[in-house]
Amino acid sequence: MKFRILSLAAVLVSLATSAIAAEGKLSIGTEGAYPPWSMADAKGNVTGFDADVGNLLCKKLNVECHFVVQAFDGLIPALKAKRFDVIISGMSITAERKKEINFSVGYAELANMFVVPKSSDLAGLKEVEPLLHGLDGKTIGVQTGTTHAHFVEKRLPNSTLKTYDTLDNMQIDLAAGRIDAAFADASALQDFLAKPEGKDFQFVDVKIQSKFDASLGEGIGVGIAKENTELKAKIDKALCELVADGSIGKASNKWFKTDISRPCN
Repeated sequence: MKFRILSLAAVLVSLATSAIAAEGKLSIGTEGAYPPWSMADAKGNVTGFDADVGNLLCKKLNVECHFVVQAFDGLIPALKAKRFDVIISGMSITAERKKEINFSVGYAELANMFVVPKSSDLAGLKEVEPLLHGLDGKTIGVQTGTTHAHFVEKRLPNSTLKTYDTLDNMQIDLAAGRIDAAFADASALQDFLAKPEGKDFQFVDVKIQSKFDASLGEGIGVGIAKENTELKAKIDKALCELVADGSIGKASNKWFKTDISRPCN
């Protein structure tokens, strides 16, 4: 009986992964509100680094891309509910998320940074530990469901964590003085600093990489349902080739003005 159950499970997995190839389409869940990673217009057209990675991956797999826009904190539940095949949305690979879904190899990584008012006593700091000490007791904005939220919860238990459904809403509160600092990846906050409302703000010159704390993950990966092992193997191979041939680096330079691709070896 156990042999038959296992055999049936194997068949179901095979059908799930082969269905994608048969249909010739890969549906991709993405946030669509996190520039320059992922932006969606009123018609649902998606652009940004995530879209470029998705399109490169689809071309490599010889399938058509179909993007599905979904709030970031709902991406994993939607993947598990089979609303789409994979997640490509600047999602960091973390131990907590790996309990829910599988991930591809990490294909990108960008430093995480805090933005504060230029008048803040934190603005001139240059090292991580003094910065964390200075943030103690402050109100810090992060996007809901991100590694940044987990980092603040873990490292700054005496600070007030304020979460937002979108990056834009966090930046509105930052500009209005309702939070003392915002924490996100550097590329996302650079977009705010380039706007008129960001003129009185600056980065704290401390780049916090994932190797500093495991809560920040293991790089950016493609989220894949646990049962889709065959699809994961195909995506891993494709991503490693796309990093090695410079395709992801080229897309990275287009959106971030720097190469954030992460080699497989």
